[in-house]
Amino acid sequence: MNNSTSRWNAFLVPVIAVVLGILFGAVLMLLMGYDPILGYNLIFQGIFGSEYFLGETLRAVTPLIFAGLAVAFAFRTGLFNIGVEGQFIIGQLAAAWVGMSWDLPPGLHALAAVMVAMISSGLYAGFAGWLKARLGVHEVITTIMLNYIALFSANYIIRNFLKGQGERTADILPSASLTSEFLRTMFDGARVNWGLIIALILALVVWFLLWKTTRGYELRAVGFNPHASEYAGMNVKQNIILSMVISGMLAGAGGAADTLGVYGYMNISAGFTGIGFDGIAVALIGTNHPFGVILGALLFGGLSFGADNMQRVEGIPTESIRIVISMIIYFVAASAIVQSVLGYLRRRREVQAK
Repeated sequence: MNNSTSRWNAFLVPVIAVVLGILFGAVLMLLMGYDPILGYNLIFQGIFGSEYFLGETLRAVTPLIFAGLAVAFAFRTGLFNIGVEGQFIIGQLAAAWVGMSWDLPPGLHALAAVMVAMISSGLYAGFAGWLKARLGVHEVITTIMLNYIALFSANYIIRNFLKGQGERTADILPSASLTSEFLRTMFDGARVNWGLIIALILALVVWFLLWKTTRGYELRAVGFNPHASEYAGMNVKQNIILSMVISGMLAGAGGAADTLGVYGYMNISAGFTGIGFDGIAVALIGTNHPFGVILGALLFGGLSFGADNMQRVEGIPTESIRIVISMIIYFVAASAIVQSVLGYLRRRREVQAK
């Protein structure tokens, strides 16, 4: 298989997976006694039915882009960062602290809050990378455990040091906000904010870093074959730690955007946000490519947000759409199934050409 065919298949696999997942969802709705055409039409209306719905869809998509980038970056460098959820929480907490405590000019204050959140989450994830590089502790175990440490530590810090009115931190100062009157007006009051722009910029930065720089080549090489990379003179341990730090920084930026752009504070939470875990799905749908992550987040966030309209109007359970998303992920992960379909179509076209 030549390089162009491989790239074409890399594009077709998720597309076909989406089509198969949607068809599976249609069959599921029929078995449940609902009209799938009506169901998908209501999802479409729930996304594009008004400027407000479209803006809220983009708001829901924004944290998924950050989380998907964090997971995809780690995957591309040979690591399984299952701790994006915890790193997202650390980013939320750090941004809330800077936003409510520091006194800086508008713009600079928001930038400082985002940077502190990224550094905090990067160091938090870097600890798992250090354990992997120096002691050989598998990152799946450490990052999962660090999720719980982040959640309960954040709750303790908010309750004892940062608590405002109710079960949350005090409000951030207006100078730290990422809200945009321009975007709110454009989308009829929806909570879409500058975090979306930051997410798109970071996707471009990740693409440039991984595919256009020497350091990115090293990171991918270490992930692909650490032994060969070490033989070639690369510092494998340093690159493992750096990969986890960068992955954590991407997750932390998402947490900061959530706090500064949507809520303006951080709640004490009894459980995880789920965004970090959804980021795994987004990365898989996007085949671990930064631009694919954006498309995966749009699909995941759009279906999830639009499904609320489907349930509200016709009572079709939103769980059916979660199953659709799960099947899409399954078909992407089990790419051999899709590859066999592509192979069959290719052979049939060749036979017809003869």
